[in-house]
Amino acid sequence: MTGPSHAGSDSAAALADPDFARFIEQIRAHTRIDLSQYKENQMKRRLTTLRLRHGFTTFDAYWQALSRSSELMDEFLDRMTINVSEFWRNPGRWEVLGSRFLPELLGQSSRLRCWSAACSTGEEPYTLSILLEELGAAGRSEIAATDLDRGVLAKAEAGEYHSRSVKDVPRRLLDKHFAAIPGGYAVRPELRRIIRFRQHNLLDDRFDGPYDLIICRNVMIYFTEEAKTLLYRKFAEALRPGGILFVGSTEQIFSPSDYGLESADTFFYRRKA
Repeated sequence: MTGPSHAGSDSAAALADPDFARFIEQIRAHTRIDLSQYKENQMKRRLTTLRLRHGFTTFDAYWQALSRSSELMDEFLDRMTINVSEFWRNPGRWEVLGSRFLPELLGQSSRLRCWSAACSTGEEPYTLSILLEELGAAGRSEIAATDLDRGVLAKAEAGEYHSRSVKDVPRRLLDKHFAAIPGGYAVRPELRRIIRFRQHNLLDDRFDGPYDLIICRNVMIYFTEEAKTLLYRKFAEALRPGGILFVGSTEQIFSPSDYGLESADTFFYRRKA
């Protein structure tokens, strides 16, 4: 994916803090991760705390260490990505998905193609898998679950969670789809069968499709307005006509028609035919 020009924002960053501006360029050149697409104050504050914890007085010194240490690089990736997730986050919206939109989509497609973008540690794709199991539709569904961070993907594939992560799962579904383990729960094998986890950079990698359903929740708030515009357009293009985009509770799209979308319900958008 070719991103939008960042000359203005990069120039401003260079004038304000050339050390951080060089760090942005070094990261982009070597990892394809474009930090200029994230809200600068939030990202810079987070990364400054991280480099100071390791005793690096400049971002240049921190980059030199990152380029030599896979352990430091993995920690950097984990810190710069936002890995907060839980099962049934905002339960009312999942109820709408399960009772209204999934039956509607299943009625339109012989095989349902779903994408959980920026899936973090896997709670959202597993929640979707539970809904499809409950509808008897798992056998004709597939879920692509992607994230930038390889570490959280490994946790997602393991499918083991602390008790607090499943606090909103209805008891009947918890007993049916999870097995108790020390300190928490593990998802049962049937939930894993239809999910394919893989690494994906939202800001740089190609989007597959067409999908019937795309879920991307509580991630867009960390991106610049320019990056959001690009991503909403690409999400819309990755949906089939009539497909649904499900976003987070802080990510309402105010002009969905700009992307060829229309509001279908609160935090649900349908690609126009």
